[in-house]
This record gives sequence, C-alpha cells and structure tokens, in this order.
Amino acid sequence: MNPARLAIRRKTTTLILTLVLLTGGAASFLNLGRLEDPEYTIKQAVVTTQYPGASPLQVEEEVTEPLEVAIQQLAQMDEVESRSMHGLSIITVTIKDHYLKDDLPQVWDELRRKVSAAQSQLPPGAGPSEVNDDFGDVYGIFFAVIGQDYTYAEKKEFVDRLRKELLLVKGVAKVALFGVQPETVYVEMSSRRMSQLGVSPDQIYQALKSRNLIGDSGLVRIGSQHIPIGQAKQFSSAEELGGILISGGGSGKLIRLRDVAEIKRGYQDPPASILRHNGQPAIGVGISIVPGGNVIELGKAVKKKLEELKGITPVGMELHAINFQADLVQTAVDGFLINLAEAVAIVIAVLMIFMGMRSGLIIGAGLLITIAATFLVMDILGINLQRISLGALVLALGMLVDNAIVVTEGILVRTSLGMDSEDAADQIVRQTAWPLAGATMVAVLAFAALGLSNNSA
Repeated sequence: MNPARLAIRRKTTTLILTLVLLTGGAASFLNLGRLEDPEYTIKQAVVTTQYPGASPLQVEEEVTEPLEVAIQQLAQMDEVESRSMHGLSIITVTIKDHYLKDDLPQVWDELRRKVSAAQSQLPPGAGPSEVNDDFGDVYGIFFAVIGQDYTYAEKKEFVDRLRKELLLVKGVAKVALFGVQPETVYVEMSSRRMSQLGVSPDQIYQALKSRNLIGDSGLVRIGSQHIPIGQAKQFSSAEELGGILISGGGSGKLIRLRDVAEIKRGYQDPPASILRHNGQPAIGVGISIVPGGNVIELGKAVKKKLEELKGITPVGMELHAINFQADLVQTAVDGFLINLAEAVAIVIAVLMIFMGMRSGLIIGAGLLITIAATFLVMDILGINLQRISLGALVLALGMLVDNAIVVTEGILVRTSLGMDSEDAADQIVRQTAWPLAGATMVAVLAFAALGLSNNSA
C-alpha cells in the first residue's frame, strides 16, 4: 500500500477513535451513578427472639442455645455471637469473607430456614424469631416532620401518606420511618375492685384474648349462591373495651371490664425511640436509593415530588432536611471537575512554557481522552462516581501526566536531531512502552490489595 495513503488511513482511524472516546466518555459521565460513598456489603445478620418474663439465664438455656445449635449447621457461617438479656435473645451471625454480594441472598434464605426449623424447640411464649439482614441501607435523604399544633396521631397520618407518595419516585428503594411510637391500649386493673367483685387477672386476660378476633363464621346457601356470614362489629375505640363482660366470683354475675379497670389509649411507654428536631417532637423519614442509582437525580426527583405535595400538606406541618446527600455529592463531583480542569490547565500551561505550545496541547488532549475513556469503562463495569473513584481519578492524573511527558520529550529530542515526527513517535513509544507500563502496574498493585480483598476492606 502507498505509504501516503497508509498515513492518511492511520490519521483517519486515530481521529475517529478519538471522537468516539470523547463522545462516549461525555455520555458515560452523564450516565454514571453518583453516590457519596461506594456501596459495601455487610456480611452479618441478627436473629432476635423475644421471651417475655424470662430471666437472662432462662433465655440463654431455652432460647439462645437451641438457636445457636441450628445456626451453626450453616456451612457459610464464620462466627456466631449471642447476648441473652431479660426477655430477649440477640444472635449475630457473621458469614465467611469469600462469599460475595451476589451470594448473600441465598445464604440469608438458608439461615432463615435453619431458624424456622428450630422454632419448634423453643418454649411456649418464646418467639417467633426474626432474622434481620437488611440493616446496611444508607438513607442519603433524611427529613424530620414536625407540627407544633398537631397531635402525634395527626403527624403519623400525614407521614404515612407522604411515605406512599415517595415510594412512587423513580430511584427510591426504601422509605423508612424513625421515631415512630406504637399506639397502645392500657388496661390498668384495680386490685381493690377486683378483690371486692371476685375477679382474677387471668379472667381479664382470657376475656380480652377471646374478644375482637376475626374468624370464619361460615356460609349460608341461598339458591345457587353461598353468602358469607358477617361477624359482629369489632371494637372501634378503647372505650368500647370497657363493655366486655367478665364472670365475677362464684355467684355467676357478669361484671363489665370498666368496673374493675381503667382503660385508656396512649403510646408505648417507655418509647423504643424518640426523635426531636429543634426541640420539637418529630417523625423521621429516611429515603434510600436503588443499587447503582444516581443520588443527584434522586434528590431532584424527591424535591419535585415534595413540591407537588405542598398542596396537600396541612398548614403548620413542616419538613426539615436533616441530611440531603444529593447536595453533598453534587459538591464533590463539582469539586472533582474543578480539580480536573485546574490540573489540565496547569499542566498545559507549564508544558507550553517549558516544552512549547504544541507539546503542551498534545499532552493536555491526551489527558482528556484518557479520562473520557476511563468514564466509558466505568459505565460499562457499573462503577459509580463516589468518594473513592473520584479520589482514584485525581491520583491517576499524576501518572498520566508523567507518562505523557516522557513520550513527548522523547519525540522532541529525536525531531531536534532531524528524525521525522511520526518515526520519532513510533520509536519512542516502542522504546518506553514496557517501562512505563511496568511503572503503572506497580502503582496499580499498590492499591489492588484493597480492591481484590475478600473481606470488608
């Protein structure tokens, strides 16, 4: 082939490849997921079992030990740690390091089967056991809902509606509530009145246990149709519980529950968790993102949804952002872009001063093309823009500049001796390819131990 035609084809191919890398890199940069920190996998699960009224020793012997025996049959298990407290057993199960993120759903399923099979060995009143393997979610967006002139029940009603709307936002994986206080009906029995009327606590327990239950009342056949029989009206308020009839003493008299007990409605006391914002009682709303999602886009979508919901938000009900990760990530990405632009500008300026304008522009262009290609590969491999990957890109700039300077300087030396520029470029690249590749691999291997490790690092 004609050398001139071959040179033209080589330049055309290089130009096309450069345009593809720049265009693909720009598109990939816009498509990359954005997070504050990289996603990581927690290889632990917690098995919680309640045993009301039992002492720590009873919990250990009757609940914790049978469950530990069952859990230790799990082949993937690395370590089991247990705590037995008054009325509660907590077992933490750690999985071996070499099991990766994709393996864990199957492992947790096997753990649940082991725990479920051990339920028959637990004493009456204990359990059921709960397996929690989902406590590693990061709630990048966290709001506090307050309303000074509203009751807790009114705030909870609004938050429940807000939660349903937020779950419809694209990119939302979970919406969790914090500081929620479960509603409770308290039946405070009077020992004096119970003694006078001959009523025991067990009679009250049985009366409460047997009422307000939903069950099948059967069907009645009318012609060719079977009509279900409706049940009597269930209790709709705490006051209606006072009408439950209890057999009193040995006289056979029926006594109403309100005659021997005070019934009132309230919240769990002491509460399991409390949230306050600016000194006011609040309910927290945490939003987590789907794996590989873009937290910046999620932040925009959440803000848009909240703007739409302003029309149905009660007057005086306020949402205050405690943490809005989208703004932090946007700041980090903007900071990287500024650092990148400054680094390229400084490199080009310095090289133009000491090596000439043409050399400076060539090295700067090489930096941009290499970074664009990196974004393209990150998009293909599903690597997000986050604290670690951005830091790695900044570190890599130094190596890229160093390699480019070595090659460019070699070309300048050879062209100053009268060698053709293309021949000089070809010769210096062949001469320095393996030394530069070796130096780059040394730098890569220095960090590879973390990336290739099977443990939580």
